[in-house]
Amino acid sequence: MSRIGKQPITLPSKVEVTLGADNHLMVKGPKGQLSLRVHPTITVKKEDGKLIVERPNDERQTRALHGLTRALVQNMVTGVSTGYRRTLMLEGTGYRVELKGKNLVVYVGYSHPIEVPPPEGITFVVEERGLVFHIDGIDKQLVGQVAANIRALRPPEPYHGKGIRYKDEVIRRKAGKAGKGK
Repeated sequence: MSRIGKQPITLPSKVEVTLGADNHLMVKGPKGQLSLRVHPTITVKKEDGKLIVERPNDERQTRALHGLTRALVQNMVTGVSTGYRRTLMLEGTGYRVELKGKNLVVYVGYSHPIEVPPPEGITFVVEERGLVFHIDGIDKQLVGQVAANIRALRPPEPYHGKGIRYKDEVIRRKAGKAGKGK
């Protein structure tokens, strides 16, 4: 039995879950609403303020879908109640970000600034002289994907550590060239 799949999902007081036709799951909370079409073999039941994800058999694919579905529903419940945040940092001379309306303008050593428009449901927050910024949203996958796309504009390099990195990311530094012998 899946250890993750068999755990019930506790619903916070302000979160509403509706189970519709075609295994369509809708989660609504104070931050917004998300929906998910659950695989037909997996069933989701609501009992006593908790969601329970069940599977009909122990086939390999069904076991995999069981844990996946439970994790996705848990992420939806967390997203609509508290939301998700990824923090990125810039390191390098002249590197900075700023907000231009809702768009994020990134200056990372190219001949031009790069303007990043936020997808629907994503907001940018800039702090500390434009060296630290946050990506906020209710969809965990979307927040992570936007953060990865921005990091890919100038990934951190191992010699000087310059680039865009996650706040909790550790960059393994390499030694540069060895100097000439005497």
